[in-house]
Amino acid sequence: MRQNKVGNLMTSDVVSVLPPTPFKDVAKLLAEHDISGLPVLDEDDKVLGVISESDLMLRQATLPAEPVSRGRRWFGRHRDTAPVRAPASTAEGLMSRPAVTVHADDTIAEAARTMARHRVERLPVVDEEERLVGIVTRRDLLRVFLRPDVDVRREVIADIVVGTMWLTPATLDVRVQDGVVTLRGQLERRSEVSVLLRLTEQIDGVVSVVDELTYRVDDSRPPRPAEQTLLGLARD
Repeated sequence: MRQNKVGNLMTSDVVSVLPPTPFKDVAKLLAEHDISGLPVLDEDDKVLGVISESDLMLRQATLPAEPVSRGRRWFGRHRDTAPVRAPASTAEGLMSRPAVTVHADDTIAEAARTMARHRVERLPVVDEEERLVGIVTRRDLLRVFLRPDVDVRREVIADIVVGTMWLTPATLDVRVQDGVVTLRGQLERRSEVSVLLRLTEQIDGVVSVVDELTYRVDDSRPPRPAEQTLLGLARD
């Protein structure tokens, strides 16, 4: 069974910056390359953090409160001058940390779960030594679901039905429409049904799987005492 890895979808030519990069240079890079974010690297190409357009807007939109001199009354109470936080002027101050990353050999499903869990739209891709090797975006992951139905069906039959389950193609009726796979037919054991469904769900481009399978033997429960006796006699 072929399952796409992040490394097959990522963009290898990544726009990145170092921690001392000025704010204006970061904004310029985002605009010039028409991207919504970029990673911040150390001298060993390891990802320290990520800067998004939202980071730039939030940091620079933070305005100091109106200064009020000490001793001035405000609704019956004295109010001191509010501290003024200097806006971040370099990539190190702008970036969100720690960086959320994925590895090149992670599956697309794993990357999608990571994006959803952390609510991010792009993920730096790192190698075994945590060095940057690429970047993958939400749009990259969604491209998987644009596979033609005929390609998905061919892979389900060749890689799973025949290649993994060792069944003949005529055993099952496999239909795919808009990424939804419908499996119909009879298998020998109930346990085989769950295996077939799970493997089919992992195929690239599968949106969901409709289970219309039946089975001859329910091997999900232990045999009853009478059945155990019969099995013992059969072995003797």
